[in-house]
Amino acid sequence: MKILHYIDSLRSGGKERQLLELLKGLSGIEGIESELALMSEDIHFLDNSNILSDLNISPHFLLRKTKKDLRIFLSLYRLCKKIGPDILHSWESMCSVYAMPITRLLGIKFINGFIRNAPQNLSFRNNIWLRTKITFPFSDAIVANSRAGLNSYRVPDRKAFLVHNGFDLSRITDLPDSREVRDRLGVGMNKVVGMVGTFSDYKDYNTFIEAAQKILLKRDDVSFLMLGDGNNLQACKEKVLPRFSSRIRFLGKIHNVEEIVNVFSVGVLCSSVHGEGISNAIMEYMVLNKPVVATDCNGNRELVMDGKTGFLVTQGNVIELAARIVQLLDDNHLARRFGKAGHLRIREEFSLEKMTLQYTSLYREILRSK
Repeated sequence: MKILHYIDSLRSGGKERQLLELLKGLSGIEGIESELALMSEDIHFLDNSNILSDLNISPHFLLRKTKKDLRIFLSLYRLCKKIGPDILHSWESMCSVYAMPITRLLGIKFINGFIRNAPQNLSFRNNIWLRTKITFPFSDAIVANSRAGLNSYRVPDRKAFLVHNGFDLSRITDLPDSREVRDRLGVGMNKVVGMVGTFSDYKDYNTFIEAAQKILLKRDDVSFLMLGDGNNLQACKEKVLPRFSSRIRFLGKIHNVEEIVNVFSVGVLCSSVHGEGISNAIMEYMVLNKPVVATDCNGNRELVMDGKTGFLVTQGNVIELAARIVQLLDDNHLARRFGKAGHLRIREEFSLEKMTLQYTSLYREILRSK
């Protein structure tokens, strides 16, 4: 069985991480051969290149010069004729548009797997809405990483498949001593509250920054760290008052995310109305035994068990967010209990092995229906 995975790039995003995790998992399954096609040479971090090298996967580059480059149809057709995949697994909405006619023309099974979020109000004004209408009827299976995503995109039941993200536990082995990382970051023995995510419209950093400054008005034993970059980064930096600039830090794009998360006292994810699927950032918090405070929306409810592994708070509610963070900073017993429960939940429900098994079963089921 040969699977062609098709994605725009290998930037440092959630779907990119999950594709790499799946490729690692599938490498141990006998009878499955994986190919990878990219529309950009943009591969973030040396680690991503090393993973592909270790898996003996050489990407096929179908480079596009514009967002809607019609030449990609021909490039993809030629690639599929050359390598002969049994299944094309698309990870991007535009990749699905390109894949749709090619898979129909060549008789290749088409798995449409671009649903990685769960917007609350998806309408015809959104480009993604149009792409769902174009590609869903021609998809053999439509995969989302959250049940909320399947519901939000109104995926037909007969084509809908839910496969939660999987976490490779080898990523948290051999982490450097947290005291060494703290010294390097200059946070000393302070408590640390952190948020990982791109500075885009999908993340609500404004609420996080407001809550951080509200907390710092009353205490000086905590530092706030933000990991990631994006179009809204500079605007967010400008919201920090000069008096708090040493306690609210922007670390930018980080390669070694796990070792930074390991020094967190509390992991936070504030989401916008665009909604989350299954958040890789929250999984990183939980697997590293960190209590979570996250926006109560869509996929977050499938991952965070409110009152057991963390707290879910109302979107945009600064006062509620600050109160929950302070509660976990002040109650070490509760924070440890949430952290342990979260770690166990990732090991049991969101493991790389479980995700790989579910995808393998899906591939085989799709081919049996040929």
